[in-house]
Amino acid sequence: MHSLEGVTRPDQYRALGLSTFAFTVCFAVWTIFSIIGVKIKGELGLSDTQFGLLVATPILTGSVSRIFLGVWTEQYGGRIMFPLQMVITAVAVWLLTSVQTYEIFLLAALGLGLAGGSFIVGVAYVSQWFDKEHQGTALGIFGAGNVGAAVTNFAAPFLVIAVGWEGTARVYAIVLAITAVLFYILAKDDPAQASRKRTGAKAVSAAEQLAPLKNIQVWRFATYYFFVFGAFVALASFLPRYYVGAYGLELTTAGIFAGLYSLPGSVFRALGGWMSDKWGARFVMYLTFVVSLACLFVMSYPQTSYTVQGISGAITFDFGIGVAFFVTLTVILGFVMSLGKAAVYKHIPVYYPHHVGAVGGLVGMIGGLGGFVLPIAFGLLLDFTGVWTAPYMLMFVLVAVSTVWMHIAIRRMEMRRHPALGDEKYLSDVPEQPLAKPSSGEPERQSSGAAKTA
Repeated sequence: MHSLEGVTRPDQYRALGLSTFAFTVCFAVWTIFSIIGVKIKGELGLSDTQFGLLVATPILTGSVSRIFLGVWTEQYGGRIMFPLQMVITAVAVWLLTSVQTYEIFLLAALGLGLAGGSFIVGVAYVSQWFDKEHQGTALGIFGAGNVGAAVTNFAAPFLVIAVGWEGTARVYAIVLAITAVLFYILAKDDPAQASRKRTGAKAVSAAEQLAPLKNIQVWRFATYYFFVFGAFVALASFLPRYYVGAYGLELTTAGIFAGLYSLPGSVFRALGGWMSDKWGARFVMYLTFVVSLACLFVMSYPQTSYTVQGISGAITFDFGIGVAFFVTLTVILGFVMSLGKAAVYKHIPVYYPHHVGAVGGLVGMIGGLGGFVLPIAFGLLLDFTGVWTAPYMLMFVLVAVSTVWMHIAIRRMEMRRHPALGDEKYLSDVPEQPLAKPSSGEPERQSSGAAKTA
């Protein structure tokens, strides 16, 4: 990894603060359809499946773009890529207000979705400013920019009432453009980019950066992220619709309750980074999955009526989850998902310090695809089953599969002996030493066989 010599604390705080603020604004833009989409659904008379596709389309662009945005950030630096990405997105958001048909709304949503690619730009940029002992905490703080979803859920409904959904989109576009200008003016080149400018060295080629993607371990991390991030985005977009439909709430109230889920699902990501630095990412992932299974099991249970033949005749009683208890469950779920998001990204700069953009981009892409696929699946489930809690049943299955795969992989790792530790079992999910920098286009060598296959 590059040297951090000459990097000061103010430099680190500047990079982290600017990136976190920019990511927060981008994330608020990325989830705007969760609110204005409800109005558009009413105007165009969309089905739940069509609405799910509209909400999910920005997630598709934001996911797929992470691969090439990550590679370009490694090559050209976050100070260039972050503002460029924000300006292009701002233009797409502004043009959204002139759209009339559903098909063109989908095309406009693709452009708006570029806001989601900001995540990997920030990860690649921020990780260059911190050593591996503090990267988990720093990336956790940066990832708290997910709070942008809560900003949209809390503020956008009132903005829609005040200026309409078209005016809301214009406000978002202006704020995003201003943020892009401020970032470019105030940010500095990251240490790796600055070093290349001084020495004239060339950046690692795209082929070298993408080489680690053949490791099954990378795809396992991506599967975890499919839930902790993809399902978070999907649920943040779906909950306003759920509260309006299942509980008959007003859009403003539904937005506030959805924001109560998004808020802990965002701000506690910094805590997840710190916990991963202190106790290990594996512990945090187990905590995330076990608590999520418990919450989703209860959330999945539909409103049900039971009839029991008693001694004196039939006894009928109902079972269902009240809105207060349901909101509480979503807050807990959002909290543990925020811890899991940080834990997944704790691994990447340590296992792949010279491929953060590419590996982080792939993991982010797969996670983001969860935010694309799941809202569509939610809509299909509602249309075909007619059961409001069916989406939570799907999420329960997803977490169960991820938990089993993680546990099997960990048990396989523990059965192998780490060469550097003699007879002791290899228990850590993060290697003891940074990995060597690849050369001549060869894929990065893992520090152990366990790390390669885990």
